[in-house]
Amino acid sequence: MLNASAYSAAQRVFVLVAGLWVGSLLAVGYLVAPAIFSTMTDRQVAGMVAGAIFTLEAYLSLIICIGLMVLANLLVNRGLYHYRLIRWLLLAMLLCAMTAVFILIPWMNTVRDSALAQGMPVALSPSAGLFRSLHIASSTLYVIQSVLGVFLVWRLTKSAVTY
Repeated sequence: MLNASAYSAAQRVFVLVAGLWVGSLLAVGYLVAPAIFSTMTDRQVAGMVAGAIFTLEAYLSLIICIGLMVLANLLVNRGLYHYRLIRWLLLAMLLCAMTAVFILIPWMNTVRDSALAQGMPVALSPSAGLFRSLHIASSTLYVIQSVLGVFLVWRLTKSAVTY
């Protein structure tokens, strides 16, 4: 097993990127989105703005998570075995992001666009129940990803305390 300090720069970059990413997840989900809905009077427009922000956050999550997984694999291959758990956390977070990007967000957009094409907001359309269910699934997935992210940063900073 190699000395962990030999890869301290890579580990610091890893922690920095993970911390910024998880911070963005928390800021968007628990500060920005509630602020949008509390300040905008039109809930449909607020939902569309929040949806666009969550879409960007989901794509950002895909990119960063894949990059961190590659770096975690390199660190494990170099003998830093405490990154094994980190890889599993990243995989779970990647699955959350992929589900959002490739399933839930497009489906919600289709349901919303269909309602708008019929001349009504999605909340008043026949598909309102489906949209509500998709929104609940998406929100639940986001909470799971956020909790995993907090645990990820917690685990990453655990080793920093011992230096």
